[in-house]
Formats: sequence, C-alpha cells, structure tokens
Amino acid sequence: MPPRIKPHRVAEIMLASLGLEVVSCTELQSLWAGYGHICAVTAQAADAEAAAKFAQVCGELEGAKSNKFHLILKLISPPSSNDTAGDEGHLRKMMSYDIEQYFYNEITPQLEEDVAVAKCLTSTRHLEGHADAKELQGLTATIMTDLRRKFPIAGEKRSLLEPSQVHAALDWLAKFHSSSWKMLPDDLSDFVLPPLEEMKRRQSDPDISQQKLWLNGGYTYLATRQKEYDSLAGDSYSEWSEAFCAPSEGSLPSIANMVADFLTPCDRPFETYIHGDVKSENLFTTEMNDEVAFFDFQYVGLGLGVCDLAKLFTCSVPMNMLTDKNTIPNKLSMKRGEKTLLKHYRKTLLSRRPPGREIDYPMNIFVRHWETALVDWCRFQASWGFWGNTEWLEARVRSILADQGWRDWLQEEVSNLPR
Repeated sequence: MPPRIKPHRVAEIMLASLGLEVVSCTELQSLWAGYGHICAVTAQAADAEAAAKFAQVCGELEGAKSNKFHLILKLISPPSSNDTAGDEGHLRKMMSYDIEQYFYNEITPQLEEDVAVAKCLTSTRHLEGHADAKELQGLTATIMTDLRRKFPIAGEKRSLLEPSQVHAALDWLAKFHSSSWKMLPDDLSDFVLPPLEEMKRRQSDPDISQQKLWLNGGYTYLATRQKEYDSLAGDSYSEWSEAFCAPSEGSLPSIANMVADFLTPCDRPFETYIHGDVKSENLFTTEMNDEVAFFDFQYVGLGLGVCDLAKLFTCSVPMNMLTDKNTIPNKLSMKRGEKTLLKHYRKTLLSRRPPGREIDYPMNIFVRHWETALVDWCRFQASWGFWGNTEWLEARVRSILADQGWRDWLQEEVSNLPR
C-alpha cells in the first residue's frame, strides 16, 4: 500500500458507495508486525431514508434518530519488503486477511441469527471495478458493524474469563460450529492449502479459485509449523521432543505426525468450520456476561470443533473450572469440571443439528477427538512457547499419551484415513 493513503481516506472512498459520509476515523490498534490498522469509524447517512436502512443493518436503532453509525475498518497495508515472496509467515498473514474478508462477505450472512458476529457493510472485494476505487488498488479493507455497541466488555490480553463468560463462549462456539454444517461444500479442492503449498498451486494455475477458507482451520497445525517441529525434535532437553517427535513403537510415524494426519479435514460428518484462534482477546461480552461475540476470523477453516476448545480451555478458562486439584500432579486424567464443560458444549452442538443432517457424535468418540486436539495443541506450545494453563495442559497430555487405549485408537483411525 502506498504510504500516502490514510485510513480516513480509505473509509471515505468505501462508505461513499453506500451513501455514507465519514464523521471521524480513529485508530484503535495496529495489526501484528505492522500489517495494517483497525480503526473506529463514525459515519452519517445522507437522509432519513438511508439512516433508517443502516440503523436496521447495524442494529443501532438510535442511529435512525441521530443519523450517526459506529463502524469498524480493518485495513491491511503490509510493510514493504523484497524478501517476503517465499516467506511462510508473510504468506500466512496475507492469505489469512483475504480469507477473513471472504468470511465476512460470504459466510456470515449464512450463519444463524443468534451467532453474534460483525456484519460486513462493504469491502474492497465489493468495490472491484468501481470507478472511485482506483486509490484502493492493492489494499485489503473491510468495513463492518461495531460489536462493542451490544458487547461492550472486551477480553484483556491473556486474561481468564468469568464462569458465565466461559459458558457463553462455549454456547457461541457450539452454535457457530453447528451452523456451518448446513453450508459445508462437497468439494474441498477450492479450500486454501498451507501457505507454501498454496503459493505453488497458484503459480502453476493462476486461474484457480482463491475465494475460500483454509482447508485446515487454525494456524498451529503441523503442516505449517515444520520449522518449529524440527527444532523441537532436536531439543534433547525437552521432555516433549521424544514424546511427540520420536517414531512411535519403532516403525510407526511419530505421535505428532499421526495426530496431524487425523486432524487434517477429509470430509468426515463431524467436521465443521472452526474459528481457529479462540481466546479471550478475540471476543467481546455483554455487560451481564451472558453472551459473547467473537471476532478475528483470519484462521477460519475446516476442522474439529474440539480444536477451538483446546485453545480456549488452555488460554482463557479458570483452572478451578477444569480441575479440583489444588496442586497439579505430573499426570492428570479428566476431572469433573473439564467433563462438565465438554458436555455443555456437546449438548448445545448436537441440539442445533440442521434438519436432514442427523450427525451421530457419541461421547466416547467426542472425548477421543478432544484428547487428540489437546495433544496437538501441546505439541504446538512445546515447539513455540507455553502460556496459559500450562501445568494443566502438560499433565493432561502426559496422561493421554500414557493411555494405550488412546494410542491404539489413534493408530487404527490413521490407518483407515482415505489416501
């Protein structure tokens, strides 16, 4: 992006196509590694008719009277560099922003009404070919409703949620996951591959569709974290090096590789769209703490819903909701609190199955999936850095890895995967 174009000007151009004028544009934060900005925008409609229309869209009924609307601009303007063409981290970020914009444009209108998420008013995708959009060439920008009007309480960095917020987050995730069942496509070929693979695919076929979500939701899965995995494999001081990276039972792939193979989407009935980055920092709550709304959908894609839960439980759920142990032992089996939360999520998930999609998800299979998601999440943290409920996560994973029943189940599942 040329440095001369400012967020205020971007908002002016984009909102003019809707008949809205910019009153103010205030930067809220910079994106990770200087890739852009998130701004709060106040806009006003040209007349009463337009004001009534946008009041309905934005959910701001007072806007029809005040003629003012509160919006969010997410503007992607990556730092200039000549060394990013083959950089996996850069590719991941840039693809993730395109995917997030696709999500807001195409997926959110199909979600159930009670899945709280920002609504997209306009984006650079909408303005392609528009006469006034020449200044926006090369930008990725989205203007959406401001969730803070209804959900004013923001999650602080690496903070723990209140119990009522935890249950509200589980409800949101269950509704989001189940809502996606009705829109899953039959063909997975258009979904976006891991960054380096996707870059090669696009280079070989420039006409290939780039309008989908990640094939594998999230940003921690092994196919896109090979450098960190190799580093962990060579770390003789880490207990997790052998546990995750050594060949399993002599000739089998490592536990990390078998887990990654199992979690790779392959059109199984219990797969859904997953958020991919579930933590307290990526949600807002109501003042009563009884509802939440998630944002930051850069890593939305296919997967098992329990993968979202693994990060939520580790990063944002109070320890006393997971276990009654004051001191965490070296190995920890599932305790009542953890099981209660899982049952809460599963009950809501299955109660929302769309008509004609009678998905059978027995508790014992659900728990095996949950255990596998925990192992995968622990593998990422061991190779990248631990945070959150570290003792709980490590103790739970030691217990899972020591369970021969889980190992036998995983081996059998992986051997039966389509090749």
